[in-house]
Amino acid sequence: MPEKLQQLCKILQHASTLLADEYALYQQGKQFHIEKKQDNSPVTQADLKVHAYMCVHLGQLSPHAPILSEEGEQHAERLQWRQFWMLDPLDGTKEFIHQTGEFTINLSWIDGGESVISAIAVPLKQTIYISEKGDTPFRWQWQSDVVTLAKFEHIDRDTTMMRIAMSRRPERSSLYAAFLQYLTEQQIRYEKVAAGSAYKFCMMLESEIDIYPRFHPTSEWDTAAGQGLLQSIGGDVFDLRHRPFQYNQRADVLNGHFIALRRVQDWQYFADFFSLNC
Repeated sequence: MPEKLQQLCKILQHASTLLADEYALYQQGKQFHIEKKQDNSPVTQADLKVHAYMCVHLGQLSPHAPILSEEGEQHAERLQWRQFWMLDPLDGTKEFIHQTGEFTINLSWIDGGESVISAIAVPLKQTIYISEKGDTPFRWQWQSDVVTLAKFEHIDRDTTMMRIAMSRRPERSSLYAAFLQYLTEQQIRYEKVAAGSAYKFCMMLESEIDIYPRFHPTSEWDTAAGQGLLQSIGGDVFDLRHRPFQYNQRADVLNGHFIALRRVQDWQYFADFFSLNC
């Protein structure tokens, strides 16, 4: 593993431990601060603690690189940035609050609109998935002070069943039902897999999910790392016109609807549906 990726894994491992400790406090019913942001989404003391830690250590690793974090300043000048860190210190705050355990730390090094270093840490699984553009990803796992490192190998999916990531909570768009109906009409056998946050991308790396349709709002820090990881195994994240997502290209950081594919070839199964519904 390249030295820079090792350094990032060490930072993310410690941040994961901080986040897991915060989660334990919350589960134990200890005093725990949660408030609402301007968009009415929740933010917790855990979000802010991990944000602060990551900003300090990323700043030490690359002192002149700006950081765009969900819990930081939004930086009016960011559209002028070519290279920067994109961070979500706690992706899945609602999963954290509802105690599903499916929350992550998402980190990307963005260069020219692409995530060229992509990492997702899963604190409760003590696992980090990380890749650099042009190379297959690594899985970094730890137990106490022992770290296990493995490189991903290609795994063909089971072509008899399409496994689809779906939210654990009621869907907020009628497009989901229409999409599933289309699959049924096309005689595409599918299985719905419930999962939260960017953990869905990790399940795609592990061959547990094939596609992840998203027809309600996300932000760029929710998808950048997952997209980079998928690209490293032959997948991608597309808008509904079959265009790969690009980052820091617009005045806001909200994503449109998308579908994440473990294999880019699977677009052929959905092209007609999206041509009628985008």
